[in-house]
Amino acid sequence: MPSNFIYTSLTRISDLDKKKFDLKFLDRSLWATGDYVVGKIKDPGGPSLLLELPNGRMRGIIGGEYIVGALGKRFATLEATGTWQQVGEDLEMSVLTGGGILGKLTSKSAFLPNLMKVSYKGHVSREGKKITMDQFLPEVEPLAFNTPVVLFVGTSMSAGKTTSARIVTNVFKSAGYKVIGAKLSGAGRYKDILALKDVGADAIFDFVDVGLPSSICRAEVYEEKIELLLSCMAHQNADVAIVEVGASPLEPYNGDLAIKALGNNIKCTILSATDPYAVYGLMKAFNMVPDIVTGITTNTLAGSHMVRELCDVQTLNLIDSSTAPALKKILSDKTGLVL
Repeated sequence: MPSNFIYTSLTRISDLDKKKFDLKFLDRSLWATGDYVVGKIKDPGGPSLLLELPNGRMRGIIGGEYIVGALGKRFATLEATGTWQQVGEDLEMSVLTGGGILGKLTSKSAFLPNLMKVSYKGHVSREGKKITMDQFLPEVEPLAFNTPVVLFVGTSMSAGKTTSARIVTNVFKSAGYKVIGAKLSGAGRYKDILALKDVGADAIFDFVDVGLPSSICRAEVYEEKIELLLSCMAHQNADVAIVEVGASPLEPYNGDLAIKALGNNIKCTILSATDPYAVYGLMKAFNMVPDIVTGITTNTLAGSHMVRELCDVQTLNLIDSSTAPALKKILSDKTGLVL
């Protein structure tokens, strides 16, 4: 077994970098989502590709190194799709996210660099038993989640959700409130919730904390996981929670179940959109009326005007500091917290 590994950010909930483990070659029939596995890099992919480490830093790679990631699934509208369930007899996989989701690439945008390819070398194991993400779940007493939520949803990935969430986190922290940040659905990366920590969030959480490499899973599994995650968040006794639903609620990441689980705790909904028609489509599909529309579609007056004409909702380009007073008023009115 090699002496050095690259531990991806999906291992951040584990002790793999601290305690010795073995490699065990398992038949494909014994694989499952969330299994920790080791792959040897056969092709580094595009020169711009990096791996995300457990602390959130990005690391370049070279061919022949060994990485520790987790079997998982990705279904990104703008970048790539893939799943470990499609891995063939050659046992070759792609690194589907920089965070370390490993699986067979099933489609890719022409604008995305070639992904890293690895060959399966075995499951991480101890005493002959495979090690999984589920073995590192937090132990907390069940607690009802009653924290006021500012919810961030998007019409797709890369629509501006995290940027908007950073701005709103900073608004509440600047007013002296205890703020937690969370990402309840998407594909495992650390950077989004770390971005909220960087602007002052007192604690951060995501679905990786409860053993999911991505939130693509059966509904009953997700509902159990989200209940545990919300209990962890409730124990923080925060004044407000900044919560992002990754990708969009229409994608197979269970974003709709995340919104349902938050229920009446949602006090304000901010929708980040790529274009005005996407706003219209999401509102119709989910019977949702956001309190604010922001993101790429509000970068110009033309985009904002069309959203208002099509959907009759408030638009604010949150990265424009002149919108801060209007943003604070809406947040105060909706959450009851003085800003």
